[in-house]
Amino acid sequence: MTVIDRRDTASLRLPALAAPLLLLVYALFRVADGLDGDRGNGWAWDVGHVAFGLGILCFAVLAVRLRGVLLPAGLRAMLETAAAATLLGAAGFLWVIGYDLFPGLEEVAVIPGPVFVLGPVLFELGLLALLVRAVVVRPRLLPAWSPALVLVGFVAIAVNLDLLPLGATLVLVGLLPLARRR
Repeated sequence: MTVIDRRDTASLRLPALAAPLLLLVYALFRVADGLDGDRGNGWAWDVGHVAFGLGILCFAVLAVRLRGVLLPAGLRAMLETAAAATLLGAAGFLWVIGYDLFPGLEEVAVIPGPVFVLGPVLFELGLLALLVRAVVVRPRLLPAWSPALVLVGFVAIAVNLDLLPLGATLVLVGLLPLARRR
């Protein structure tokens, strides 16, 4: 069994907790923004999207730190690919969030269609691959149900953005084992 330094796993705590909590904040502000029957261009829209962007950045940090924790366990190419996919997907999300916050950006640079489709897919598949690898390599670090719960949360969000609060909560519960003290 591979030994993982406790200091390395401690670096997972903050992003594992902050990322899904910020996603949940975005979900709640999205609900608040839609209470008047219209979504977009207002304080709730802006605050929600800033929380979403910060959450995506925290997910990116989590991916990089997970990669680092898991690298001593081997499969370097797989871990590098999964981390890169997560980061590319996060960049796509941030690009779209920037457009949502600053509609005038559309006049400066058009978002390519694949960014809308491939960004979320790369982000989710990359992060899920890292979580599954963590289960295989370090079952005490992350139980088998964690990636499954994160997947169900991502699927809920993809099916209908109105399920974002539920999906964010599922992702939060799925990542809680990484946030606990060991």
